Amino acid sequence: MDPSRIIDSFPAPDYRGNQERALRDIRDAFADGNDVVLVRAPTGSGKSLLARSIAGSARTVEEATPAQATDAYYTTPQVSQLDDVAEDDLLSDLKIIRGKSNYNCIIRGEEDTPVDRAPCTRERGFDCSIRHRCPYFSDRAIASNRQIAAMTLAYFMQTAGSDVFRKRDVVVIDEAHGLAEWAEMYATIDLKPRTVPIWDDIGVPDLSEAGDPVERAARFAETLAGVCEREKDELLTKPELTPEEAARRDRLQELRGELNWFVEDYRDPQSPTTWVVDQHDGEGSPIAIKPLDPAKYLKHTVWDRGNKFALLSATILNKAAFCRSVGLDPSNVALVDVGHTFPVENRPLYNVAQGKMTYEHRDETLPKIARLIVRLMAKHPDEKGLIHCHSYAIQAELRRRLAEMGLGNRIHGHDRENRNAELETWKATDRPEVFLSVKMEEALDLKGDLCRWQVLCKAPYLNTNDSRVAQRLEDGQWSWYRRAALRTVIQACGRVVRAPDDYGDTYVADSSLLQLFEKTRHDMPDWFAEQVDRMSKPDLPEFDPVAAGGRGSNAAKGQSGFGGQSRSRSGVGSQPNSSATSGTSSSGSNTASGHSSGGRSRSRSDSSDDGRGDHPLSDVWGE
Repeated sequence: MDPSRIIDSFPAPDYRGNQERALRDIRDAFADGNDVVLVRAPTGSGKSLLARSIAGSARTVEEATPAQATDAYYTTPQVSQLDDVAEDDLLSDLKIIRGKSNYNCIIRGEEDTPVDRAPCTRERGFDCSIRHRCPYFSDRAIASNRQIAAMTLAYFMQTAGSDVFRKRDVVVIDEAHGLAEWAEMYATIDLKPRTVPIWDDIGVPDLSEAGDPVERAARFAETLAGVCEREKDELLTKPELTPEEAARRDRLQELRGELNWFVEDYRDPQSPTTWVVDQHDGEGSPIAIKPLDPAKYLKHTVWDRGNKFALLSATILNKAAFCRSVGLDPSNVALVDVGHTFPVENRPLYNVAQGKMTYEHRDETLPKIARLIVRLMAKHPDEKGLIHCHSYAIQAELRRRLAEMGLGNRIHGHDRENRNAELETWKATDRPEVFLSVKMEEALDLKGDLCRWQVLCKAPYLNTNDSRVAQRLEDGQWSWYRRAALRTVIQACGRVVRAPDDYGDTYVADSSLLQLFEKTRHDMPDWFAEQVDRMSKPDLPEFDPVAAGGRGSNAAKGQSGFGGQSRSRSGVGSQPNSSATSGTSSSGSNTASGHSSGGRSRSRSDSSDDGRGDHPLSDVWGE
């Protein structure tokens, strides 16, 4: 790596905001000998351009000896962010490679078949005469030889050990704040009907019935791996498979590898990993086998893949804690802070707390929040809003109550299967609809009039029914627990203001969020602490469903209430207690396409409201 090339590699004609200073600080951090540089850059910093500049400092093939690593990787967990990179002309030299399921076969008669189910994966001895033109293998070949190869983090981790995507000189990870959680998801083994093709043919024991649940899980895993092996071998005796049989074969092979991996690690007395098991409904019910120490998996899948690393995010809140969680030595890691360039007056927080939204208080508080939303809809009659519902249970109850008040015409939502489609429909409308979202705190760009106000319904604490969370809290890791929630809050606040001249209001409806702010004050970036310090209570209209767009109102009749005319804020000089509305961002959802390309794949679950399907990363894995 040549840090002196970082500034010259900046791809835009001009700098914006603090970009030039940030690049100089990053250059100096690498020049000081640090192997890893954490770049804490808020919304609007142009992180993709900073990432491109850092990648441009990688050793080139011309500069290297045959044994030296060259070139760079750019990776991000968010599929939508990779899509943004693909559409940015300033980043056209990043060659993007996606998972096989994102490409269709080009053989005649197979044009609608994804490459991972094409004849080359189904027929024994199939010799594809046009493989050199296959869109997947063509993109992979180009990316493997391009100076900067770009891919999702899931694909990057799955290609660990690949002869095609070998170690490179520089690795840039965008939105890197959740790296430990991604590693945990990568190593988690979900056993349920959707992920185990032979589920109906096996007897699933009650792991808590007697003895150590993890030991019982290991014995069950050994048995299940053997059954998977026999079923897979039976499929391999066929000269040709259907696409469904090919998918079954691949999943059996993946599952066998996952189970054997877990058993081997669990039986290894030298392994530092602590395994925990979740099985909430006893015999015959799904099982999740999870590691508490993901750093081991990051070594092979991430840290062994490069010489120098830049990790970018707005929410790497505590350097020492982050390094511990991902297996880095803090002495080899530098933190570069990038200042916020959006006026704090344009991104106000408002205290509209209605009570606690913990499980035991939710029945009392949620009706109050529904009424609060009605008042906010009346305050913002011509502007689109976003409600962060946190869970599908909260979303369903709010939607029911608002519909009963006659406001169903102004409410839009989604379920687990149509997240992206419904989001895009809502973004495309000019009507001042309010979108009830679940797990859309990240990778959502609602710039300008796409959204002007949002509500945080619940403090986004991790689910204590998750055995990993419970174990860590039992070990006293409360700071980690609070930081995880704060990180999600900061990410959510970034959805509504996307440029220095944008504006948007964020309303805090759960009183637990106020307590969270108090307890995490020392972990906040300065620019977010400034927002919290200026938080005030707004003046709101009285409760009036008609004024909010209910039955009989102009909005319900499709008249001026849905005219799409948004009022403008007085500008950068507005006061923090201004009742003006809020701005948001737009560019894509965090919904990922499902795919597995070698290595370990993950499946999304939508079996329960608090299950993996609701995990903040549930739309990341699978590519």
